[in-house]
Amino acid sequence: MRPRLDIHHLQMIAAIERAGSAADAAKQLGVTPSALSHRIREAERRLDTTLFTRLGRNLRLTPAGEVLHDVATRLIDDLEQVELLIEKMGEGVRYVVRFGIGAYNSYHWLPDFLAWFREKRPDVQVDIVANTNFEPMAAVADRRMDVAMMSRMPPMAGLQAMHLFDDELLAILPPGHALADRAYVEASDLTHEDMLTYSFHTLPGHDVDLFWRPANAAPRRLSKVEHIEAIVELVKAGFGSAILTRWAMEPHLAHGALASTRLTKEGIRLSWDAVLRDSEGEGTPSHDFATALSTWWSARREKT
Repeated sequence: MRPRLDIHHLQMIAAIERAGSAADAAKQLGVTPSALSHRIREAERRLDTTLFTRLGRNLRLTPAGEVLHDVATRLIDDLEQVELLIEKMGEGVRYVVRFGIGAYNSYHWLPDFLAWFREKRPDVQVDIVANTNFEPMAAVADRRMDVAMMSRMPPMAGLQAMHLFDDELLAILPPGHALADRAYVEASDLTHEDMLTYSFHTLPGHDVDLFWRPANAAPRRLSKVEHIEAIVELVKAGFGSAILTRWAMEPHLAHGALASTRLTKEGIRLSWDAVLRDSEGEGTPSHDFATALSTWWSARREKT
């Protein structure tokens, strides 16, 4: 059966959902509002169904439109990736792997890994995907990203995890803080602190779940700062403290820009994993990339 819609219809649906109004979507697509309206009517006529309802100047997807939008987004993304790959083939690139880190935008280690990986697989280009904070698994599942590096992955159908390395949550403090010389702190030690966090969501296996809740405690004030590097700069300047992973803070701790202490006498451990789709089995670029990432991190940890 021949598809009833073409790429222009799919781009139209994605643009309207992104922009909210036909006028703004028309500007994004470089067409007139009347041409876009004609494209909407044509798509609805070909499918014999209503895709949008009008609310003032804005357009909202109907249930049928939402289904089509989800498919359109994936198809457009896949087409863009194929076009990019074809462009890169002339440079010896055969595959593109899209990679991102959940929650932590810590890439201090990445140049060393990419240099090592490029020697092993010069046919694979690695693109870094940003703006996936707090939803890395969804980004992998719906093919916006191929491999995500994240900590404490909860089970999710259709995804697999490959262990990279073990890590630890720490109390991150301004240099010279009164608690910086302590071997460890309990939750009660931080109840008078102003704490900075990148998310108010209670993430399984993180500080709320393993540190605050068991002690039935909370900080004096909890402020949300969505970027890790912003949290770092604010802690350095004495605007508060934070609970972050040792790995992500390594460069700052090594140079004395930040101080740290363990959480509880036993410490709070967590692991980092490479998350990819179940469908990416051995021999696929994503699986090879994740395996290489695991191998590289294992060798790096053995040296330290």
